[in-house]
Amino acid sequence: MITGVSEHAPGLWAIHGSLLELDHQLDAIFLSWARELNAPEYRFPQFLAVQHLDRLQYFSSFPHLVTFAVSLDRDEEELKRFAKEHEVSADGSLELPMAPRVTHVVTPAACYHAYVEFEGQEFNEPKIITTRGTCCRREDYYVGLERQWIFSMREIVCIGTSEEVQTFLAEAQEKVDRFVRELGLNVTWEGATDPFFNPKNNPKYIFQKLDPVKQELVFDGRLAIASTNDHRSYFGDAFQLTRDGQTLSSGCIAFGMERWLSAFVHSFGEDPESWPAFKVSDV
Repeated sequence: MITGVSEHAPGLWAIHGSLLELDHQLDAIFLSWARELNAPEYRFPQFLAVQHLDRLQYFSSFPHLVTFAVSLDRDEEELKRFAKEHEVSADGSLELPMAPRVTHVVTPAACYHAYVEFEGQEFNEPKIITTRGTCCRREDYYVGLERQWIFSMREIVCIGTSEEVQTFLAEAQEKVDRFVRELGLNVTWEGATDPFFNPKNNPKYIFQKLDPVKQELVFDGRLAIASTNDHRSYFGDAFQLTRDGQTLSSGCIAFGMERWLSAFVHSFGEDPESWPAFKVSDV
């Protein structure tokens, strides 16, 4: 296991020491790019209401990734019974008694909250914000820093006309390109699709194959550490984001923070003294 990473349970890792400091330094770079765009930073809740996610047909497209926020029924007698009789099995699982209907999920992507935040608003200029979120996606298997159940995502989001979003994404990609060249990371931009459930029978997957809207920054030919995403008018339609009565487009650039740490360690070793030096003023 890489120094500075400790596994608490399958899919769950803690980060500390020099790796955590590297995380802060990288995030400062990404945050500086947002500030250059006068993008305010938002801190959103970790939970997302199912009614908002359902507008995006998320439960049809990505049911295999969802982690629901579950709580016990508030009935006092049921709570007393659970407190007294609950039992954790040898495999580490716990059977729950009667539970209320689920109303929230643990957010699977940092940017979703932005569209909830601005629902129904009319914009007379591009709206650009940034946020960092703790995200949650179930996977078939887990690898520390690379494929985690819980992970960190920094995003910069743009809501505007199609042309404004395209300009934003192109400029964001240029910033990333300059940075990775300075670092000397072995990365390439590749067209990609989202991890749809039953993709061959999902029209959205077919659409993404025919008209690519997602580009991933792939490290060493195997690990996506960032992505640009052109949502077209998808979120604008779902959350009534408009200008002069016309539905707006949106796009984002996303950075998988733990994956950047993995790329650093695999490129430059575990010794921080061997890592390339950088600071915000350099990029």
